[in-house]
Amino acid sequence: MPTVREIEQALFALAPKELAAGWDNVGHLLGDPDQTVKRVLVALDITEAVADEALAAGCGLIVAHHPVMNCKWLPVQTVRSDTPQGHLLLKLLRSGVSAICMHTNLDVTEGGVNDRLAQVLELADPGPLGDPEGLCRMGKLTRPMTLEAFARFVCKALGANGVRYAGAGKMVERVAVGGGACGEYQEFAIAAGCDTFVTADLTYHTFLDAAGKGINLIDAGHFPTEDPVCETLVSYLTERFPDLSVRKSASHREVIQYIIND
Repeated sequence: MPTVREIEQALFALAPKELAAGWDNVGHLLGDPDQTVKRVLVALDITEAVADEALAAGCGLIVAHHPVMNCKWLPVQTVRSDTPQGHLLLKLLRSGVSAICMHTNLDVTEGGVNDRLAQVLELADPGPLGDPEGLCRMGKLTRPMTLEAFARFVCKALGANGVRYAGAGKMVERVAVGGGACGEYQEFAIAAGCDTFVTADLTYHTFLDAAGKGINLIDAGHFPTEDPVCETLVSYLTERFPDLSVRKSASHREVIQYIIND
């Protein structure tokens, strides 16, 4: 059976560490690098529910997209059982569960988050959008669609609980995608001649300005636009380590709910 260290090296072959943003924290973040692993749980985030699922399934390793610690938005200052982050970290450490996280390096790499998103949305011949980080992708639909029809397709394809969208009066044909919070790359989508940009976490004013800028916007949610890469990780690890049992989390799902105004 492989060790945590060997699995980390294999994941860095898929998403090289040097591709990660300078502020990011990727790789083996928790546990013993020499621990042998029989079962792996893959999830977008390491939540309490995901940790409990790993323990119940006898998984010695969780592979996630978002870092469990030392992130730009949540640095680790203490590890205490009476704080949410400390409670989670102590649970994993005391149970001997390791954590490997592939974040911005997995966003950028070929075959990573955004290539997988383009594939799920059935974009033909997807390629780089041209943003400085090489993060987003763009491609064409096989046939043009109205924005409402495409928004419904995106919602269904990603298993989202709902999507938000704003139109610029254009049919959808040339589409840019950016999994997670990629609203800052909207100008690159416009410059590339895209009529539509699918991403997440867009602000009110971004939607408000969409028509004036001539682009359709679809906010399909952070979780739905990034979660498809978990299947990529499951397939990759299963192929690299045939004796390893690898499964996608069944407990981790979109937490945002929508009420439809009839």
